Amino acid sequence: MQKQTPRPNDPDREIVMVQFKGNRKAYYCNRNSVELRVGDYCLVEADRGKDMGRVCYVGPGKPQWWKEAEGQSVIAPATADDLRRMHDNRADEWDHFDTCVEKIQERRLKMQLVSVERQFDRNKITFYFTADKRVDFRMLVKDLAGIFRTRIELRQIGVRDEAKMKGGLGICGRTLCCSSFLSEFSPVTLKMAKTQQLPLSPNKLSGLCGRLRCCLGYEFGSYQKMLRRMPRIGTRLTTPDGPGVVNKINLLSGEVTVYCEQQACMITLPASDLDWDKSQDLPKAPRPDRKKSSKQEWKEN
Repeated sequence: MQKQTPRPNDPDREIVMVQFKGNRKAYYCNRNSVELRVGDYCLVEADRGKDMGRVCYVGPGKPQWWKEAEGQSVIAPATADDLRRMHDNRADEWDHFDTCVEKIQERRLKMQLVSVERQFDRNKITFYFTADKRVDFRMLVKDLAGIFRTRIELRQIGVRDEAKMKGGLGICGRTLCCSSFLSEFSPVTLKMAKTQQLPLSPNKLSGLCGRLRCCLGYEFGSYQKMLRRMPRIGTRLTTPDGPGVVNKINLLSGEVTVYCEQQACMITLPASDLDWDKSQDLPKAPRPDRKKSSKQEWKEN
């Protein structure tokens, strides 16, 4: 009999989001109807064993969460002995970190160790590292497996994942978004900063990871809607004082600074009081590639 995927609105099934070390989160299906509340610690199914984490959500969840949650389940709430064992594992991770750094230096590998996570049942140790290029760490895995006598996993992560693991404070003074509430990274481009008329300064646009800040994408959609109601810079339009050319726009206030040709001065007016040809706001058509067209003609001849 084929197993059916539970529906997100099924009252008999619920999803439990569990947070582990380094702000790593995963979704689990509560098949055994274990009574859990946000903030509790629980045991969950892991790779060839079990792990323990802190509950940060209990409920029906989102449809895309069920794809991951259906393959793993909550086992039981954590006991006092389980909590003591978790603290012992955290203490051992410091020694594992130092040992791994020594082996990396001996092998002269170009990689930077970020964090170490030991599974609750001590069947696996995961080492997270960053590197500019791909690293051949097969001999390093053999060295670590011979020392710790358990399964070893080395996982290369990006600089944004490193900031998520380590945490910190952003330029706003609050905890980093990636280490607090963001569950996944969204692409951030420089176009978002230009649309919001932000100064293109690397110090103001970059986060602790050195990449563009995730918060640049939060209001990008709203700025795009406001931009559609405003004329582009350089657009010729008609004002109550005569024709003019757009010199500057203020998206937040909805005002446009226009150079009035008849009076030879700058005036600021609301965009609703202006009239212009909407076709001027359309992007220009790309120019044909002369080299490419000539090459095609030569091939045809």
